[in-house]
Amino acid sequence: MLKKNLLFALSLCLIFVLAACGNANPSGSSSAGSTSTEQEGNSPASGEQRIASMSIHLTNDLLALGITPVGSVIGGEAKGFLSHVADQLQNTTPLGPVKDPDMEALLALKPDVIYLDEEFSGDDIAKFEKIAPVHVFNLDDGTWRDHLKAIGKLVNREKEAEQYIQDYATETDEVKSLIHDEIGDGTVMAIRVTAKELRVFSTRRPMGPILYDDLGLTPAKGIADIDSSKPYQVISREILPDFDADAIFVVVNSDEEAENMFKELQDNPIWQGLKAVKAGHVYTIGAQPWLDYSAIGNKMALDEAKEMFTQSK
Repeated sequence: MLKKNLLFALSLCLIFVLAACGNANPSGSSSAGSTSTEQEGNSPASGEQRIASMSIHLTNDLLALGITPVGSVIGGEAKGFLSHVADQLQNTTPLGPVKDPDMEALLALKPDVIYLDEEFSGDDIAKFEKIAPVHVFNLDDGTWRDHLKAIGKLVNREKEAEQYIQDYATETDEVKSLIHDEIGDGTVMAIRVTAKELRVFSTRRPMGPILYDDLGLTPAKGIADIDSSKPYQVISREILPDFDADAIFVVVNSDEEAENMFKELQDNPIWQGLKAVKAGHVYTIGAQPWLDYSAIGNKMALDEAKEMFTQSK
């Protein structure tokens, strides 16, 4: 009887030891695997949502938070992921341009959630809801900071979003000082040269907020009068002097026709007579990242401005 009781007690001890060992291993390996995947920044970490982004700007807000979407629309003019973030999207499936998304590719991804831009997808929400739950963002409502915080709340990265915004504010103060050293309290305008048009940007996104809100620059004459519901207004070169800008930021499209158009403009007496041109306060910038109104786009534009105005000192 004593032997039976002893064997029974030993058996119970062995069962408890094995159960404890069995519970410890899965917990440890899961935690390590999740951390490793997040650091690599490729496929979603264990437990992280598979997000398909139907907006290049929402995609870039996700990247700012260290999240790589499994699928994303591409830039229409670029016909691919935007150049300043393409290296971060090597493991992301392209889903076509926002105005004509590849629904078959989206369906094949089997995303957990789809992020939509109301401007382009507001009338087609139902077709996306057949694939996965959706979150719709109105990118004209609030600033990129508001969009970043909203996404941060959805993906449980609110602290990262706040830190990103704080870091941006710190750099903004530095760049403000550099620009002021260059142009003082002078007025500013931004234009874009395409193959067929000369455009002046309004106070609306993408260019208005970073120049006139973030950097606190003073709009040139007539800029505030441009329809703020539109990003730009097409103008003729003859009215450039009317703006009387002390500094001009110029975006030139990357195609040969646009570059030739800008060369012709530079050779024109009207251009050569502009106050900003005479003072050497013309700053040529790239379409990307400056026209990407997102957290990462604005941050990269700010980085470029910092380098540009540091070199000009």
